[in-house]
Amino acid sequence: MQYLLSVIHDQAGLATPEEDAAIDVFNDRLQAEGHWVFAGGLASPSTATVIDNRGGEAMVTDGPFLESKEYLAGFWIIEAADLDVALRLAAEGSEACNRKVEVRPFL
Repeated sequence: MQYLLSVIHDQAGLATPEEDAAIDVFNDRLQAEGHWVFAGGLASPSTATVIDNRGGEAMVTDGPFLESKEYLAGFWIIEAADLDVALRLAAEGSEACNRKVEVRPFL
């Protein structure tokens, strides 16, 4: 089963060099153990553009969908046998990146 591990950023700065190194080690382990599907870091919310085309004409808005102190900074998509494995990996990812991590299964 696949899971989305969302990295929730709530700190003033970006990842430190030490955090980046720990994330690289975690990523290497995910790959070596067969859990890796895809991962990526995201630019800050100020770079976002929101498109709403529900009313017949696309409305384009610069900036994030929602102003918040916390935001999605990156993610992993992993393969795990069950939720317990996904939660264990999320805990290890949270430690590596020094951020909160939300776990959600794909349908």
